[in-house]
Amino acid sequence: MLREATQATAQAGKDGIEAPVLDIDPFTETVLADPYPFHAALRETGAVVLLRPYGIYAVGRHEEAKTVLSDDERFMASAGTGMYDLRKPGAWRPRSPLLETDPPEHTKLRAVLTRIISPFVIRKWRADFEVEAERIVERILDLGTFDAVKEIAEGFVLTVFPNAIGVDIPHENAVAIGDMNFNAIGPNNEIFQRSLRKVEPILEWYQKSFQRESMRPGGFGEQIYLAQDASELPADSAPGLVRSFIRGGMDTTIAGIGFALNQLARSPEQWDAIRTEPALVRGAFEEAIRHEAPSQTQFRTVVRETVLGGVRLDADRKVAIFMGAANRDPRRWDHPDSYDIRRGAAGIHLAFGSGAHICIGQMIARLEAEVILSALARRTATIEIAGEPSYRIINTLRTLKELPLRVTRA
Repeated sequence: MLREATQATAQAGKDGIEAPVLDIDPFTETVLADPYPFHAALRETGAVVLLRPYGIYAVGRHEEAKTVLSDDERFMASAGTGMYDLRKPGAWRPRSPLLETDPPEHTKLRAVLTRIISPFVIRKWRADFEVEAERIVERILDLGTFDAVKEIAEGFVLTVFPNAIGVDIPHENAVAIGDMNFNAIGPNNEIFQRSLRKVEPILEWYQKSFQRESMRPGGFGEQIYLAQDASELPADSAPGLVRSFIRGGMDTTIAGIGFALNQLARSPEQWDAIRTEPALVRGAFEEAIRHEAPSQTQFRTVVRETVLGGVRLDADRKVAIFMGAANRDPRRWDHPDSYDIRRGAAGIHLAFGSGAHICIGQMIARLEAEVILSALARRTATIEIAGEPSYRIINTLRTLKELPLRVTRA
């Protein structure tokens, strides 16, 4: 059994009980390779637990996870959405002007960005997305057997999304930077240090990639800079906003498309259902990111002493939200470990977050997934696993490294 938990003896009362202690490090390679035993231990130990290795709180049940993500009056993002408090001396990175601010500052920023990336704008991207999807599907049908992570998930997203945003990002650079960024959200462990060493040769390029001179004319990135020029956005915020948007729009979408393909290849009846009822493609993606949440962990900071789930929380202490655990909470879902495209998980799962910081790019992710999965369903008769899938080991992102698939033409 992968846990050793001790329950505090304090009596429950109006002020809450002491948090039970969970003596597991969730950021080891062993746990990250298979996080589900840890998730179960986290949920069953308590509504809120104290993770002994880091001295921080953690939540893994759906109700409490949603509360921490959405209640910005009690759980702030402005101290950093990673494990370390960016207000304290020694903070080693600047905060994201979008992800690591709270209302009302965050509300103003988000309103401007929402206007720039309106549903009307995103709908205009569909035609270009569909052209690329058809090209990719024709290629993999010719191949027959291939790695779906490289050929489909990465191949599609790392082409259409940067083009839409108006930036140039080589595929291999995008993957390496994504690993480093999601590792940085967690602890400063060897996993993070390895990813940092890998990207050191391209860090200068990365910093330049979201500066004004790197924006293509007419793209979303340029629109952010123009909004800054018009004083609609704070001075010098544009580079950080472009960086946050670029990062948030690629890695998690790649992961979600990969998860959908992995499960559909294992379930011929659900694949056939999608081919018969194309509208089920949307449910296939939503269920994929519920079943295996790409963004596994985020952090907030307790604003003041409070009670959550009957547990007393001290002010100024970090709370880890394990969305991957919450999305399989049996208190919220029937048969949570099963993949079911008809479940109706949209709007309930926490893969896109919740509250004021719910993913601003979720419409783009859904469009990308719908377009590529629909193109596959139209032209592919069968899809099946052709080898053992593998996962990348990343502190706060769950994503496939390889997914060997075999397909036949319709």
